[in-house]
Amino acid sequence: MTEPLDLTAGEIANGVARGRFSAVEIVEASLARAHAAARDFNAFVVIRDEAALVAARLADEAVQAKKPLGPLHGVPFLAKDLTPTAGDITTLGSWSSGDYVPESSALIVRRLQEAGGILVGKTTSPEFAHSSLTWSPRYGATRNPRAPDRTPGGSSGGSAASVAAGVVPFAEGTDMGGSIRIPASFCGVVGLKPSLGRIPMTILPSLFDDISHFGPLARTVDDAARFMAVAAGPSDEDPLSLPLAFDLAATAPRDLSGMRFALSMDLGFYAVAPGVEAAVRRAVDAIRNAGGVVDEIKLPWTRAVLDRWIDLWAVFMSAYFGDRLEAFRERMDPAIVELIEQGRALGATEYKRIELLRSAMWRDLARIHAEYDALLCPTCAITAPPIEARDGEFMAEDEAGKLLGLDMTCPFNMTPHCPALSLPVGRAADGLPVGLQIVGRRYQDEALLGVARSIERLGLDATSRAAAL
Repeated sequence: MTEPLDLTAGEIANGVARGRFSAVEIVEASLARAHAAARDFNAFVVIRDEAALVAARLADEAVQAKKPLGPLHGVPFLAKDLTPTAGDITTLGSWSSGDYVPESSALIVRRLQEAGGILVGKTTSPEFAHSSLTWSPRYGATRNPRAPDRTPGGSSGGSAASVAAGVVPFAEGTDMGGSIRIPASFCGVVGLKPSLGRIPMTILPSLFDDISHFGPLARTVDDAARFMAVAAGPSDEDPLSLPLAFDLAATAPRDLSGMRFALSMDLGFYAVAPGVEAAVRRAVDAIRNAGGVVDEIKLPWTRAVLDRWIDLWAVFMSAYFGDRLEAFRERMDPAIVELIEQGRALGATEYKRIELLRSAMWRDLARIHAEYDALLCPTCAITAPPIEARDGEFMAEDEAGKLLGLDMTCPFNMTPHCPALSLPVGRAADGLPVGLQIVGRRYQDEALLGVARSIERLGLDATSRAAAL
Protein backbone atom coordinates (compact mmCIF):
# COMPACT_ATOMS: atom_id res chain seq x y z
CA MET A 1 0.00 0.00 0.00
CA THR A 2 1.35 3.43 -0.96
CA GLU A 3 2.07 5.72 1.96
CA PRO A 4 0.43 9.16 1.60
CA LEU A 5 3.86 10.85 1.65
CA ASP A 6 4.88 8.80 -1.40
CA LEU A 7 2.11 10.32 -3.52
CA THR A 8 2.81 13.20 -5.89
CA ALA A 9 2.59 16.76 -4.61
CA GLY A 10 -0.73 17.23 -6.37
CA GLU A 11 -2.14 14.05 -4.85
CA ILE A 12 -0.96 15.04 -1.37
CA ALA A 13 -2.57 18.47 -1.63
CA ASN A 14 -5.79 16.93 -2.94
CA GLY A 15 -5.81 14.31 -0.19
CA VAL A 16 -5.31 16.89 2.55
CA ALA A 17 -8.01 19.14 1.08
CA ARG A 18 -10.50 16.25 0.90
CA GLY A 19 -9.70 14.99 4.38
CA ARG A 20 -8.37 11.59 3.25
CA PHE A 21 -5.36 12.25 5.47
CA SER A 22 -4.14 15.24 7.47
CA ALA A 23 -1.31 17.65 6.93
CA VAL A 24 -0.01 16.68 10.38
CA GLU A 25 0.13 13.04 9.29
CA ILE A 26 2.08 13.98 6.17
CA VAL A 27 4.50 16.30 7.96
CA GLU A 28 5.13 13.86 10.81
CA ALA A 29 6.08 11.21 8.25
CA SER A 30 8.29 13.70 6.41
CA LEU A 31 10.05 14.73 9.61
CA ALA A 32 10.68 11.10 10.54
CA ARG A 33 12.27 10.47 7.16
CA ALA A 34 14.25 13.69 7.43
CA HIS A 35 15.81 12.57 10.69
CA ALA A 36 16.67 9.21 9.11
CA ALA A 37 18.22 10.98 6.09
CA ALA A 38 20.21 13.23 8.44
CA ARG A 39 21.51 10.20 10.29
CA ASP A 40 22.23 7.97 7.30
CA PHE A 41 23.15 10.45 4.54
CA ASN A 42 24.10 13.70 6.32
CA ALA A 43 21.62 15.57 4.14
CA PHE A 44 20.42 18.26 6.57
CA VAL A 45 21.61 21.46 8.19
CA VAL A 46 18.26 22.16 9.88
CA ILE A 47 15.15 20.05 10.53
CA ARG A 48 12.21 22.28 11.45
CA ASP A 49 10.31 19.91 13.76
CA GLU A 50 8.35 22.47 15.74
CA ALA A 51 7.76 25.06 13.01
CA ALA A 52 6.69 22.45 10.44
CA LEU A 53 4.19 20.85 12.82
CA VAL A 54 2.74 24.26 13.72
CA ALA A 55 2.26 24.96 10.01
CA ALA A 56 0.67 21.52 9.51
CA ARG A 57 -1.84 22.09 12.33
CA LEU A 58 -2.77 25.44 10.81
CA ALA A 59 -3.18 23.74 7.42
CA ASP A 60 -5.61 21.21 8.92
CA GLU A 61 -7.54 23.98 10.68
CA ALA A 62 -7.90 25.76 7.33
CA VAL A 63 -9.41 22.60 5.82
CA GLN A 64 -11.85 22.25 8.73
CA ALA A 65 -12.83 25.92 8.43
CA LYS A 66 -13.35 25.50 4.65
CA LYS A 67 -10.96 28.34 3.90
CA PRO A 68 -9.52 28.77 0.39
CA LEU A 69 -6.58 26.41 -0.06
CA GLY A 70 -3.49 26.78 -2.20
CA PRO A 71 -2.35 24.28 -4.83
CA LEU A 72 0.33 22.88 -2.49
CA HIS A 73 -1.76 22.80 0.68
CA GLY A 74 -0.07 20.53 3.21
CA VAL A 75 2.78 19.49 0.89
CA PRO A 76 6.18 19.30 2.66
CA PHE A 77 9.22 20.71 0.88
CA LEU A 78 12.86 21.54 1.56
CA ALA A 79 15.13 24.50 0.89
CA LYS A 80 18.87 24.52 0.29
CA ASP A 81 21.28 26.01 2.84
CA LEU A 82 22.16 28.64 0.22
CA THR A 83 18.62 30.07 0.37
CA PRO A 84 17.52 32.31 3.27
CA THR A 85 14.56 31.08 5.33
CA ALA A 86 13.22 33.19 8.17
CA GLY A 87 14.28 32.00 11.59
CA ASP A 88 16.61 29.24 10.37
CA ILE A 89 20.38 29.18 10.34
CA THR A 90 21.61 29.85 6.80
CA THR A 91 25.33 29.26 6.35
CA LEU A 92 26.01 28.63 2.63
CA GLY A 93 27.96 25.63 3.87
CA SER A 94 30.71 27.92 5.19
CA TRP A 95 32.26 28.72 8.57
CA SER A 96 32.59 32.28 7.28
CA SER A 97 28.81 32.79 7.56
CA GLY A 98 28.82 32.24 11.31
CA ASP A 99 25.39 31.30 12.65
CA TYR A 100 23.45 33.78 10.53
CA VAL A 101 19.68 33.60 10.95
CA PRO A 102 17.75 35.73 8.42
CA GLU A 103 14.62 37.61 9.43
CA SER A 104 12.88 37.02 6.10
CA SER A 105 12.71 34.22 3.55
CA ALA A 106 13.69 34.35 -0.11
CA LEU A 107 10.86 35.01 -2.55
CA ILE A 108 10.87 31.43 -3.85
CA VAL A 109 10.34 30.07 -0.34
CA ARG A 110 7.58 32.59 0.36
CA ARG A 111 5.79 31.61 -2.85
CA LEU A 112 5.90 27.91 -1.99
CA GLN A 113 4.62 28.62 1.51
CA GLU A 114 1.88 30.98 0.29
CA ALA A 115 0.69 28.14 -1.97
CA GLY A 116 0.29 25.96 1.13
CA GLY A 117 3.67 24.22 1.13
CA ILE A 118 5.25 23.41 4.50
CA LEU A 119 9.00 23.91 4.89
CA VAL A 120 10.41 20.88 6.71
CA GLY A 121 14.14 21.62 6.67
CA LYS A 122 17.31 23.03 5.12
CA THR A 123 19.61 20.77 3.09
CA THR A 124 23.37 20.52 2.81
CA SER A 125 25.44 22.26 0.16
CA PRO A 126 29.16 22.53 -0.51
CA GLU A 127 30.70 25.85 0.53
CA PHE A 128 29.07 28.69 -1.44
CA ALA A 129 27.54 25.98 -3.69
CA HIS A 130 30.82 25.91 -5.60
CA SER A 131 31.15 22.18 -6.28
CA SER A 132 29.68 19.32 -8.33
CA LEU A 133 29.96 17.27 -5.11
CA THR A 134 28.41 17.92 -1.70
CA TRP A 135 31.18 18.21 0.88
CA SER A 136 32.22 21.13 3.07
CA PRO A 137 34.66 21.75 5.90
CA ARG A 138 31.69 22.77 8.05
CA TYR A 139 29.33 19.81 7.51
CA GLY A 140 31.42 17.05 5.97
CA ALA A 141 30.19 14.81 3.15
CA THR A 142 26.61 14.06 2.16
CA ARG A 143 25.91 10.52 0.94
CA ASN A 144 23.84 9.19 -1.95
CA PRO A 145 20.78 7.19 -0.81
CA ARG A 146 21.09 4.99 -3.92
CA ALA A 147 24.63 4.02 -2.90
CA PRO A 148 25.87 5.48 0.42
CA ASP A 149 29.53 5.07 -0.53
CA ARG A 150 28.95 7.51 -3.43
CA THR A 151 28.40 11.25 -3.59
CA PRO A 152 24.91 12.55 -4.36
CA GLY A 153 26.53 15.20 -6.56
CA GLY A 154 26.28 18.91 -5.96
CA SER A 155 25.79 21.51 -5.21
CA SER A 156 22.13 20.75 -4.37
CA GLY A 157 23.22 17.36 -3.08
CA GLY A 158 21.31 17.49 0.19
CA SER A 159 18.10 18.35 -1.66
CA ALA A 160 18.57 15.55 -4.21
CA ALA A 161 19.46 13.00 -1.53
CA SER A 162 16.40 13.95 0.49
CA VAL A 163 14.06 13.61 -2.48
CA ALA A 164 15.63 10.24 -3.36
CA ALA A 165 15.16 9.18 0.27
CA GLY A 166 11.45 9.98 0.09
CA VAL A 167 11.51 12.87 2.57
CA VAL A 168 9.51 15.20 0.28
CA PRO A 169 8.07 15.12 -3.25
CA PHE A 170 10.24 18.09 -4.22
CA ALA A 171 12.98 20.33 -2.88
CA GLU A 172 14.37 23.70 -3.89
CA GLY A 173 17.79 23.85 -5.48
CA THR A 174 20.01 26.32 -7.29
CA ASP A 175 21.87 25.78 -10.55
CA MET A 176 24.82 27.90 -11.73
CA GLY A 177 26.66 25.18 -13.65
CA GLY A 178 24.56 22.07 -13.13
CA SER A 179 23.92 22.11 -9.40
CA ILE A 180 20.36 20.83 -9.81
CA ARG A 181 20.86 18.50 -12.76
CA ILE A 182 24.09 16.82 -11.54
CA PRO A 183 22.66 15.56 -8.24
CA ALA A 184 19.39 14.70 -9.98
CA SER A 185 21.31 12.43 -12.33
CA PHE A 186 23.41 10.82 -9.60
CA CYS A 187 20.45 10.28 -7.26
CA GLY A 188 17.94 9.12 -9.88
CA VAL A 189 15.44 11.99 -9.53
CA VAL A 190 14.14 14.76 -11.78
CA GLY A 191 16.02 18.08 -11.84
CA LEU A 192 15.10 21.19 -13.82
CA LYS A 193 17.18 24.27 -14.59
CA PRO A 194 14.45 26.61 -15.84
CA SER A 195 15.02 29.27 -18.46
CA LEU A 196 16.80 32.31 -17.08
CA GLY A 197 14.22 34.59 -15.47
CA ARG A 198 11.32 32.15 -15.18
CA ILE A 199 11.87 32.02 -11.38
CA PRO A 200 13.14 35.29 -9.89
CA MET A 201 16.71 34.96 -8.57
CA THR A 202 16.77 37.16 -5.49
CA ILE A 203 19.47 35.75 -3.18
CA LEU A 204 22.70 36.95 -4.84
CA PRO A 205 24.46 40.24 -4.10
CA SER A 206 23.97 41.20 -7.76
CA LEU A 207 20.58 41.33 -9.45
CA PHE A 208 22.22 41.11 -12.90
CA ASP A 209 23.86 37.69 -12.74
CA ASP A 210 23.05 35.63 -15.85
CA ILE A 211 24.09 32.04 -15.04
CA SER A 212 22.08 31.43 -11.85
CA HIS A 213 18.74 29.66 -11.59
CA PHE A 214 16.37 28.36 -8.92
CA GLY A 215 14.63 25.10 -9.75
CA PRO A 216 13.12 21.88 -8.43
CA LEU A 217 14.54 18.49 -7.60
CA ALA A 218 11.57 16.18 -7.68
CA ARG A 219 10.43 12.57 -7.63
CA THR A 220 8.44 12.98 -10.85
CA VAL A 221 8.08 15.43 -13.71
CA ASP A 222 4.59 16.25 -12.45
CA ASP A 223 6.08 17.30 -9.10
CA ALA A 224 8.62 19.50 -10.89
CA ALA A 225 5.84 21.11 -12.95
CA ARG A 226 3.77 21.87 -9.84
CA PHE A 227 6.80 23.46 -8.20
CA MET A 228 7.25 25.65 -11.27
CA ALA A 229 3.58 26.62 -11.39
CA VAL A 230 3.96 28.23 -7.97
CA ALA A 231 7.57 29.47 -8.04
CA ALA A 232 7.65 30.98 -11.54
CA GLY A 233 6.45 34.43 -12.51
CA PRO A 234 7.82 37.97 -12.56
CA SER A 235 8.75 40.08 -9.56
CA ASP A 236 10.35 43.48 -9.16
CA GLU A 237 12.71 41.80 -6.68
CA ASP A 238 14.53 40.52 -9.78
CA PRO A 239 14.69 42.92 -12.76
CA LEU A 240 15.71 40.01 -15.02
CA SER A 241 12.60 37.99 -14.19
CA LEU A 242 10.39 37.44 -17.21
CA PRO A 243 6.89 38.93 -17.45
CA LEU A 244 5.68 35.45 -18.33
CA ALA A 245 3.11 33.41 -16.40
CA PHE A 246 3.59 29.65 -16.03
CA ASP A 247 0.88 27.48 -17.63
CA LEU A 248 0.62 24.16 -15.79
CA ALA A 249 -1.86 22.79 -18.31
CA ALA A 250 0.74 23.27 -21.06
CA THR A 251 3.00 20.72 -19.36
CA ALA A 252 0.66 17.87 -20.30
CA PRO A 253 2.38 14.86 -21.95
CA ARG A 254 3.10 15.24 -25.66
CA ASP A 255 2.64 12.66 -28.38
CA LEU A 256 6.20 11.63 -29.18
CA SER A 257 5.15 10.37 -32.60
CA GLY A 258 6.63 12.72 -35.17
CA MET A 259 8.57 14.79 -32.67
CA ARG A 260 12.15 15.47 -33.68
CA PHE A 261 15.14 15.26 -31.35
CA ALA A 262 18.84 15.95 -31.85
CA LEU A 263 21.21 13.65 -29.95
CA SER A 264 24.76 14.65 -29.04
CA MET A 265 26.38 11.94 -26.97
CA ASP A 266 29.51 13.95 -26.15
CA LEU A 267 28.63 17.64 -26.76
CA GLY A 268 31.78 17.66 -28.87
CA PHE A 269 34.39 17.16 -26.15
CA TYR A 270 33.34 14.82 -23.32
CA ALA A 271 34.47 11.21 -22.82
CA VAL A 272 31.24 9.46 -21.81
CA ALA A 273 31.43 6.29 -19.72
CA PRO A 274 30.16 3.19 -21.59
CA GLY A 275 27.48 2.48 -18.98
CA VAL A 276 26.11 6.01 -19.26
CA GLU A 277 26.11 5.87 -23.05
CA ALA A 278 24.32 2.51 -23.03
CA ALA A 279 21.54 3.84 -20.77
CA VAL A 280 21.09 6.96 -22.89
CA ARG A 281 20.96 4.89 -26.09
CA ARG A 282 18.29 2.64 -24.53
CA ALA A 283 16.26 5.78 -23.85
CA VAL A 284 16.78 6.94 -27.44
CA ASP A 285 15.64 3.54 -28.75
CA ALA A 286 12.48 3.81 -26.63
CA ILE A 287 11.77 7.29 -28.00
CA ARG A 288 12.16 5.98 -31.54
CA ASN A 289 9.90 3.03 -30.78
CA ALA A 290 7.28 5.53 -29.59
CA GLY A 291 7.43 7.28 -32.97
CA GLY A 292 9.95 10.00 -32.24
CA VAL A 293 12.69 10.89 -34.71
CA VAL A 294 16.17 11.07 -33.17
CA ASP A 295 19.10 12.23 -35.30
CA GLU A 296 22.63 12.04 -33.94
CA ILE A 297 24.47 15.29 -34.56
CA LYS A 298 27.95 16.70 -34.04
CA LEU A 299 28.52 19.87 -32.07
CA PRO A 300 31.63 22.01 -32.67
CA TRP A 301 32.09 22.69 -28.95
CA THR A 302 35.47 22.12 -27.32
CA ARG A 303 36.93 22.03 -23.85
CA ALA A 304 37.05 25.83 -24.02
CA VAL A 305 33.37 25.75 -23.04
CA LEU A 306 34.23 24.27 -19.64
CA ASP A 307 37.38 26.33 -19.19
CA ARG A 308 35.57 29.60 -19.87
CA TRP A 309 32.68 28.61 -17.60
CA ILE A 310 35.25 28.02 -14.84
CA ASP A 311 36.54 31.54 -15.48
CA LEU A 312 33.00 32.87 -15.01
CA TRP A 313 32.64 30.80 -11.87
CA ALA A 314 35.96 32.00 -10.48
CA VAL A 315 34.97 35.65 -10.95
CA PHE A 316 31.57 34.88 -9.37
CA MET A 317 33.30 33.46 -6.28
CA SER A 318 35.86 36.24 -6.12
CA ALA A 319 33.30 39.03 -6.47
CA TYR A 320 30.75 37.66 -4.00
CA PHE A 321 32.88 35.87 -1.40
CA GLY A 322 36.44 37.10 -1.87
CA ASP A 323 36.09 39.57 1.00
CA ARG A 324 35.87 36.60 3.40
CA LEU A 325 39.17 35.10 2.33
CA GLU A 326 41.53 37.07 4.58
CA ALA A 327 39.72 36.13 7.80
CA PHE A 328 38.68 32.57 6.92
CA ARG A 329 41.25 31.21 4.45
CA GLU A 330 42.31 28.37 6.78
CA ARG A 331 38.71 27.26 7.39
CA MET A 332 37.62 27.38 3.73
CA ASP A 333 37.58 24.55 1.23
CA PRO A 334 40.93 24.82 -0.59
CA ALA A 335 39.06 24.68 -3.90
CA ILE A 336 37.20 27.88 -2.93
CA VAL A 337 40.48 29.62 -2.13
CA GLU A 338 41.83 28.58 -5.54
CA LEU A 339 38.71 29.81 -7.34
CA ILE A 340 38.77 33.18 -5.58
CA GLU A 341 42.43 33.69 -6.44
CA GLN A 342 41.81 32.65 -10.06
CA GLY A 343 38.95 35.14 -10.30
CA ARG A 344 41.07 37.96 -8.93
CA ALA A 345 43.75 37.29 -11.56
CA LEU A 346 41.41 37.35 -14.57
CA GLY A 347 41.55 40.56 -16.61
CA ALA A 348 38.42 42.50 -17.52
CA THR A 349 39.01 42.23 -21.26
CA GLU A 350 39.55 38.49 -21.09
CA TYR A 351 36.40 38.16 -18.97
CA LYS A 352 34.35 40.14 -21.50
CA ARG A 353 35.62 37.98 -24.36
CA ILE A 354 33.90 34.96 -22.81
CA GLU A 355 30.72 36.43 -24.30
CA LEU A 356 32.08 35.76 -27.79
CA LEU A 357 32.22 32.03 -27.07
CA ARG A 358 28.78 32.12 -25.47
CA SER A 359 27.42 33.89 -28.56
CA ALA A 360 28.80 31.18 -30.85
CA MET A 361 27.30 28.49 -28.60
CA TRP A 362 23.95 30.24 -28.70
CA ARG A 363 23.94 30.30 -32.50
CA ASP A 364 24.69 26.57 -32.54
CA LEU A 365 21.77 25.87 -30.20
CA ALA A 366 19.44 28.16 -32.13
CA ARG A 367 20.17 26.21 -35.32
CA ILE A 368 19.43 22.94 -33.54
CA HIS A 369 16.16 24.22 -32.08
CA ALA A 370 15.08 25.59 -35.45
CA GLU A 371 15.00 21.99 -36.72
CA TYR A 372 14.40 19.92 -33.59
CA ASP A 373 12.01 20.01 -30.63
CA ALA A 374 14.83 19.38 -28.12
CA LEU A 375 18.48 18.43 -27.78
CA LEU A 376 19.27 15.17 -25.94
CA CYS A 377 22.55 14.28 -24.22
CA PRO A 378 23.73 12.64 -21.00
CA THR A 379 23.37 14.78 -17.90
CA CYS A 380 26.68 13.51 -16.55
CA ALA A 381 29.49 11.69 -18.33
CA ILE A 382 29.84 9.22 -15.45
CA THR A 383 27.74 7.78 -12.66
CA ALA A 384 28.14 8.99 -9.08
CA PRO A 385 31.82 8.82 -8.04
CA PRO A 386 33.03 7.72 -4.60
CA ILE A 387 32.27 9.99 -1.69
CA GLU A 388 35.96 10.86 -1.32
CA ALA A 389 36.17 12.32 -4.87
CA ARG A 390 36.94 16.00 -5.46
CA ASP A 391 36.28 18.21 -8.50
CA GLY A 392 39.92 18.51 -9.51
CA GLU A 393 40.02 14.80 -10.33
CA PHE A 394 37.82 15.33 -13.41
CA MET A 395 39.92 17.69 -15.51
CA ALA A 396 42.17 15.22 -17.39
CA GLU A 397 41.79 14.10 -21.03
CA ASP A 398 41.85 10.64 -22.56
CA GLU A 399 44.12 9.51 -25.39
CA ALA A 400 41.70 10.91 -27.96
CA GLY A 401 41.73 14.34 -26.31
CA LYS A 402 38.23 14.00 -24.82
CA LEU A 403 37.60 15.44 -21.36
CA LEU A 404 37.31 12.86 -18.59
CA GLY A 405 34.79 15.12 -16.91
CA LEU A 406 32.02 14.59 -14.41
CA ASP A 407 29.06 16.65 -15.61
CA MET A 408 27.77 17.81 -19.00
CA THR A 409 25.64 20.62 -17.64
CA CYS A 410 27.60 23.91 -17.60
CA PRO A 411 27.21 24.53 -21.37
CA PHE A 412 23.55 25.24 -20.70
CA ASN A 413 24.34 27.84 -18.05
CA MET A 414 26.53 29.48 -20.70
CA THR A 415 23.32 29.52 -22.81
CA PRO A 416 20.96 30.17 -19.89
CA HIS A 417 17.79 31.07 -21.76
CA CYS A 418 17.20 27.40 -22.69
CA PRO A 419 15.62 25.20 -20.01
CA ALA A 420 17.42 21.92 -19.31
CA LEU A 421 16.03 18.94 -17.42
CA SER A 422 17.64 15.76 -16.11
CA LEU A 423 15.32 12.75 -16.29
CA PRO A 424 16.25 9.40 -14.72
CA VAL A 425 16.38 6.71 -17.44
CA GLY A 426 17.55 3.66 -15.54
CA ARG A 427 20.90 2.44 -14.33
CA ALA A 428 24.33 1.77 -15.75
CA ALA A 429 26.05 -1.60 -15.46
CA ASP A 430 27.47 -0.50 -12.08
CA GLY A 431 23.91 -0.27 -10.75
CA LEU A 432 23.96 3.52 -10.37
CA PRO A 433 21.38 5.95 -11.81
CA VAL A 434 21.81 7.68 -15.18
CA GLY A 435 20.14 10.91 -16.22
CA LEU A 436 19.10 11.95 -19.72
CA GLN A 437 19.50 15.70 -20.21
CA ILE A 438 16.77 17.29 -22.33
CA VAL A 439 17.42 20.87 -23.49
CA GLY A 440 14.41 22.82 -24.71
CA ARG A 441 13.88 25.95 -26.76
CA ARG A 442 14.39 29.25 -24.97
CA TYR A 443 11.65 30.11 -22.48
CA GLN A 444 9.67 27.00 -23.49
CA ASP A 445 9.77 25.39 -20.04
CA GLU A 446 6.23 24.07 -20.26
CA ALA A 447 6.91 22.34 -23.58
CA LEU A 448 10.10 20.81 -22.16
CA LEU A 449 8.21 19.46 -19.15
CA GLY A 450 5.59 18.00 -21.50
CA VAL A 451 8.28 16.18 -23.47
CA ALA A 452 9.85 14.94 -20.24
CA ARG A 453 6.48 13.64 -19.03
CA SER A 454 6.11 11.68 -22.26
CA ILE A 455 9.57 10.12 -21.99
CA GLU A 456 8.99 9.39 -18.31
CA ARG A 457 5.86 7.43 -19.29
CA LEU A 458 8.00 5.07 -21.37
CA GLY A 459 9.00 3.43 -18.10
CA LEU A 460 12.76 3.65 -18.56
CA ASP A 461 13.49 4.14 -14.87
CA ALA A 462 12.69 1.11 -12.75
CA THR A 463 14.30 2.71 -9.70
CA SER A 464 11.96 3.28 -6.79
CA ARG A 465 11.28 6.97 -6.29
CA ALA A 466 12.12 6.58 -2.59
CA ALA A 467 15.29 4.84 -1.48
CA ALA A 468 14.84 2.63 1.55
CA LEU A 469 15.95 4.27 4.79
